[in-house]
Amino acid sequence: MDKEKFVPEISSQLRGRSVIVPEAIYRASGIKILGTRIKSLLFSTDVAIIKNTNANSIIAVYPFTPQLSITHAILEVASVPVFVGVGGGLTTGQRSIQIAIQAELLGAYGVVVNAPMQNDVIREMKKILDIPIIATVASLNDDYRGKIDSGVSILNVSGGSNTVEMVRVIRGVLGREFPIIATGGPTEESILDTIDAGANAITYTPPSTGEIFAGVMKKYRNEL
Repeated sequence: MDKEKFVPEISSQLRGRSVIVPEAIYRASGIKILGTRIKSLLFSTDVAIIKNTNANSIIAVYPFTPQLSITHAILEVASVPVFVGVGGGLTTGQRSIQIAIQAELLGAYGVVVNAPMQNDVIREMKKILDIPIIATVASLNDDYRGKIDSGVSILNVSGGSNTVEMVRVIRGVLGREFPIIATGGPTEESILDTIDAGANAITYTPPSTGEIFAGVMKKYRNEL
């Protein structure tokens, strides 16, 4: 049996308060995107957290109309690949396509379309973009096969408590080679279950800045 490889680690006193993704994520196979192997995606638009994490990449999706000023700010701060939300619900059609083009030109590694995005919009987007389109799948009722046929390169499974089962079903339908990202849940066990079901990469939702700061302030108060 091969011994586990020893990994030397260099730390910093000033950067010790980083958002560290769970170790279980490294059990995933990863997805090689534009030459970079990605296993972890941090789900955040908080530039302070994005600047202080060891995640392989950032998935910047938010519940508002996509704005290039937000995309630019995140890309300016991030030191890892960024995948940018370009709509699908409130924002769609030519507006989403134009936002996707601008995101590519600003340096995004890929664009993320929300579950309601129509296949004809994905098809038109694919004709123009050189970076991959990632489609979020929220239910097994979603036409994920149609989205793939329209030009989606990666699925992002986000089904809450049903995610593991959804990944297992989708993996069974698509076979072993199609790339799947999925939410891993809050524990190492749930992450491993998601990977075992067939996810190649895991999105991780970090604690908020407020939650992190609360812990810091509690520590400060105890030291006084």
